[in-house]
Amino acid sequence: MRAAVYLRISLDREMDGLAIDRQREACQKIARDRGWTVDEDRYYVDQSKSATDKTKKRPAYDRMVTDFKAGYFDAIICWDLDRLTRQPRQLEDWIDAAEDRGLQLVTANGEADLSTDGGRMYARIKAAVARGEVDRKSARQSAAQSQRAKQGRAPKGVRPLGYAINGDVIEHEAEAVKKIYKHFATPDGVSIAALAAGLSGKAGDHIPKDLPVLPKHNRTLMLERNARRETEGLALREVPDDRPWTSSTVLGILRNPRYAGYSSYTPKTLPPADPDDPNGGKRRSWRASILRDENNDPVKGLWEPLVSEETWWAVQERLDAPERLTNRVGTARKHLGSGLFLCGICEMPVKAHSARYRCAGHIVRSREQVDEWVVRIVRDRLSRPNLQDAMPVNDIPRVAEIDEQVTVHQGKIKRAQSDYDAELIEAFDLQRIRKRALGFIGDLESERRTLTAGEGLSSFLEAKDPVAVFDQADLMAQRRLINYFVEVRLYPHPRGQKKFDPATVKVTSRKGRGTVTV
Repeated sequence: MRAAVYLRISLDREMDGLAIDRQREACQKIARDRGWTVDEDRYYVDQSKSATDKTKKRPAYDRMVTDFKAGYFDAIICWDLDRLTRQPRQLEDWIDAAEDRGLQLVTANGEADLSTDGGRMYARIKAAVARGEVDRKSARQSAAQSQRAKQGRAPKGVRPLGYAINGDVIEHEAEAVKKIYKHFATPDGVSIAALAAGLSGKAGDHIPKDLPVLPKHNRTLMLERNARRETEGLALREVPDDRPWTSSTVLGILRNPRYAGYSSYTPKTLPPADPDDPNGGKRRSWRASILRDENNDPVKGLWEPLVSEETWWAVQERLDAPERLTNRVGTARKHLGSGLFLCGICEMPVKAHSARYRCAGHIVRSREQVDEWVVRIVRDRLSRPNLQDAMPVNDIPRVAEIDEQVTVHQGKIKRAQSDYDAELIEAFDLQRIRKRALGFIGDLESERRTLTAGEGLSSFLEAKDPVAVFDQADLMAQRRLINYFVEVRLYPHPRGQKKFDPATVKVTSRKGRGTVTV
């Protein structure tokens, strides 16, 4: 009889293979006692692989299934039936194999004869019991996690960048998180790729200069785990190399509601996406993770937020922008005026092409000449003593009005939900009211962010030497300041004239931001 041996352990914290070795010895004894042959390449090992979650891959198991279909063995030996599978559907596949091809299945605690009705019943009962134990354990863990979230306590598990496991702030990491949000929060902010490059210590005009350089978070976590293992007298684990930060890791930081102080809990299942909801589909999971109370208000955590709620929502708005869904080349700007300066003929933003700014059919201008002229004008504006007059003034009364209006629309949603629960209105009416109210709330919150914008300019406008701060700033910060003070329009340069003509670059000050000298 040609046999295969399947070995699996759900979680091997030490990854020393001792548990797998114990299973291997027991299975080898079964093969010897029965006189079965197990070739060296017929040992299938899934170490630290769960069989509970049907969405998780078990590479060795999948390879064993393929090899059985190819006819490489006729029997399977495993430690226990639940080592082979905890999915009743998978068990049925092996029962079919026993009926159709005579597969024999032997476990260390007794033979599971799948060729008889009694053996199949025993296997099914055992699989159902194992699945039931998993479901009960999962329910207990989910209830405990949900309870912690409702109490606003920091969740257990892997700590996020900037926080300790107990929720305390780790200052040097928290500073990096704050800078990440600061540089990304504006509509024309730094790209995610540029933020990852800055954290990795790379330099460039489009990379913020004030981003702290940090080792990759998974490396830091492993070093911390090894420090704990050393105190416990355990063998140290391998530490991953300090590789560059990835955009996906930075995206996870920008999406994490914990940084705004929101308590979060991700249910195992999410409600289906509303096809009319612009934030549905793949982007709805982070919204669903924000835990809400009986009044549908976000539950605040007991830890210290690292960013304001307004900043966090501004970041989500930029991440959810429709143009990001189809962008394949990134959103980082590498030139001062690309997408910012306007064509004086058609009023469309110009694009950078090689060493020039272009608007197809209208203008082709030297980037270097235009940039030098615009920077000169802005530097002159920053050097004037009345710069404080240009500070953005928040419309506090209007902000208060917006908060009141948001509360009114939130109340409409709550009343509609109450009416639906009391069977006074239909689901269609509830959905209509919610959709309309959420639309108003979205518009109001967008206006509030506009009124409270400008905080990122304070480092320029309140500095002792604004010109020096401007010169040392990264490209995206310089673009924001230029856009705050002036509008730039480019016109065709006279043919045959090499010398730069300032009259062909019209720089006008924005209303309320003072005058500029040309």
